[in-house]
Amino acid sequence: MAPSGSCMKRTCQRVLHWIPVLFISVIVAWSYYAYVFQLCIESIEDMGEKVATLLAYHVIFILFTWSYMKTIFTAPMTPQKEFHLSHADREQLEREGRGEAHQEILKRLAKDLPIYTRTMSGGIRYCDRCQLLKPDRSHHCSVCDKCILKMDHHCPWVNNCVGFSNYKFFVLFLGYSVLYCMFITATDVRYFILFWTVGGSIHKNILKFVDGLPDTQAKFHIMFLFFAASMFSVSLFSLFGYHCWLVCKNRSTLEAFRAPAFRHGTDKNGFSLGLSKNIRQVFGDEKKYWLLPVFTSLGDGCSFPTCLVNQDPEQPNSASRHNPSVMSSEETHSFPARPLRDSQTHLLSDGASQNDLRGTSNPAVTIENET
Repeated sequence: MAPSGSCMKRTCQRVLHWIPVLFISVIVAWSYYAYVFQLCIESIEDMGEKVATLLAYHVIFILFTWSYMKTIFTAPMTPQKEFHLSHADREQLEREGRGEAHQEILKRLAKDLPIYTRTMSGGIRYCDRCQLLKPDRSHHCSVCDKCILKMDHHCPWVNNCVGFSNYKFFVLFLGYSVLYCMFITATDVRYFILFWTVGGSIHKNILKFVDGLPDTQAKFHIMFLFFAASMFSVSLFSLFGYHCWLVCKNRSTLEAFRAPAFRHGTDKNGFSLGLSKNIRQVFGDEKKYWLLPVFTSLGDGCSFPTCLVNQDPEQPNSASRHNPSVMSSEETHSFPARPLRDSQTHLLSDGASQNDLRGTSNPAVTIENET
């Protein structure tokens, strides 16, 4: 009975997680009906205006729904097999407990992996739940119950983790959501005003609603469509602006709240390569695909080029500048044998120093427990 009860609980949780998505889908479906049928077809009389409005609306609507579906149904990427511990290594770790030998095992396993971020105490980031060495910028999601590459956050409105595999889709979804709402607001406002002015007074329009005249249904939808679109425009614009700022700084939401830690200490700009390169890391090199919800992000999600010298005007003094010995120490160690992919290393080729292509040796290894 216990396994059956647990299975039923998980099923109920999965169903409940889809409620926010269903709510958004219902609103979008209603907005489509209200705008296309009640506003454009029923209310706009000029044929040229009607055709132009419908064409522009459907272009925005297709891009909006396309990016939303891609954000929902693109599975978040998890660490590759090389970051997982083998059965023999797990058994050896369990036998050693938490002593010095335990740390030596993890150090041996991590030495050939491109892992440069650390825990706040300076150790290798390790997930007990997934039993793997966590790649840079990855985190364990308690909702998905797995480690997600370049995790940004778990979004209930898409019932999915936003990370390396779908972050571009999420940003486009926000952008097209703002455009969708603003377009509806701009084209609906004239008819919204007419709703209150035609007929002489608000009271007369209310009487029309009660009497059920033929134009009442259209006016009802026009009014609430304007209110909904304008309210969503304000909230979505602020969220979209925030994520545009994150893209320009090459940070995730989690990294904005807690700066990633490197061997020399925490550095909120550790992954920032400059505005142009930061944008290309998310949207890719080919600008013709930037506005389309197709995957063009650079890299494999497991390793990222770093910039150990802070170039952010908000924080002019980085940890390495406070301590000159840090850079000299960094220069004595090379990255592990596994190189960055070509799509990542070429980001550093334009005027990048050799220090950006070097990493750190593994410090004393500690364990980061995540559940």
